[in-house]
Amino acid sequence: MSVEEMGLLSEDLAVVEEVEFLSDGVTVRGDFYRPKGPAPYPTIVMAGGWCYVKELRQPQYAMEFVKRGFAVLVFDYRNIGASDGAFRQHLDPWDQIADYKNAITYLTNRADVDSERIGAWGISYSGGHVLILGAIDDRVKAVVSNVPVIDGYLNMWRVHGTERFRKLKRLVAEARQHFAQTGEHTYMGMSASPQATDAPLTTWPLDEVRDTFVMLKETQAPRHEHRNTVASVENLMAYNAAPYAHRLINVPTMMIVANDDDITLWDVELDVFNSIPCPTKEWVVLPGIDHMTLYSDLTALDYAAKAAGSWFSEHLTSRSTLANDVARFG
Repeated sequence: MSVEEMGLLSEDLAVVEEVEFLSDGVTVRGDFYRPKGPAPYPTIVMAGGWCYVKELRQPQYAMEFVKRGFAVLVFDYRNIGASDGAFRQHLDPWDQIADYKNAITYLTNRADVDSERIGAWGISYSGGHVLILGAIDDRVKAVVSNVPVIDGYLNMWRVHGTERFRKLKRLVAEARQHFAQTGEHTYMGMSASPQATDAPLTTWPLDEVRDTFVMLKETQAPRHEHRNTVASVENLMAYNAAPYAHRLINVPTMMIVANDDDITLWDVELDVFNSIPCPTKEWVVLPGIDHMTLYSDLTALDYAAKAAGSWFSEHLTSRSTLANDVARFG
C-alpha cells in the first residue's frame, strides 16, 4: 500500500520517489521522501524490525520528519518485502546493518542530500541496529533507537521461558543440520498463540504480536509475511548490541522505551543507555505503554515520532553537530 493510499501524503508537503540501490550485490528497494523546499536536505535513514516491510507503520514516522524539513529513506532489507534476495524471510542482522550502510552510501551520492547531516532511526530489532550503526559508521550524525532489541539470546530465553527455550535451541540445531545437508532453509511462524501445550514454536510467541501484525498486514502492509527462517532465530541469539554502546562517544543518541515493555526488555535497554558515553543523549519513557502498543496505539506512535523528530531537528538541522564542535578545538 502506497503512502498516498494511506492518506498520509499531501502534495504540498513532500514527494515520494521509489528508489533502489545495491547492497552487497543485492537490489534493495525503498521510498525516498523529498520535502518541499531547497535542497540539499538533512536526511533520515530508516528500516524496520523483525519481518517488517517499509509500509508497516514507518510512513507515519517518516511524515513527521518530512514536516520538519527532512528527507527520509525508508527501505526493505534484502530478502524482505520489495527487495531482492535469494532466501526470502531470512534475517541476518549484520546483513541488515550492511543494508543500512549501503543505504547511506546511496544517499551520499544524491545531490539533494546533505551528506554531513544524516541521522539513523530504528525500532525493535533495528533499534539495536542503529546503535551499532552509530558506533561503526562515522557518517551517522544522530541516532534514535525505539524499544531496541539488545541481547537476542536473553530476549529469546525470556519470551519463551526455560522449557520452550530448550525446544527452540533444539529446533535451531535441527534446522542447521537440514541446511547443511540440503541447502534449504527451514521456516517457522513469526508468532502464534502460545496457549496450547502442543502449540508450534514461533519466534515471538505472544498473542499481541500476532494480532497486531495481522491487523497491519490487512490495513497497510500487504507484503508482510508472518514467518522467518529458523536460522534467523539462530542469528538473533548470537546478536548483542550492548558492546557497541560505549563507542557512541560523539553521536547524539535518543532511546525511546515503553514503560511496560517485557518483549524487548526495558531494564536491559536502560543498562545500555547508561553505558553510552556521549553527553548528548536522552532517555524517553512512554508511560503505560508496552512494546506492541507502540504499533497499535496511534497516540503512542505520534508521541514517539514527535520525540524523534525533535531530536533530529535539534541535532541535524544545524551543521554545528557535537562532532564538528569538538573538531574546532582539535
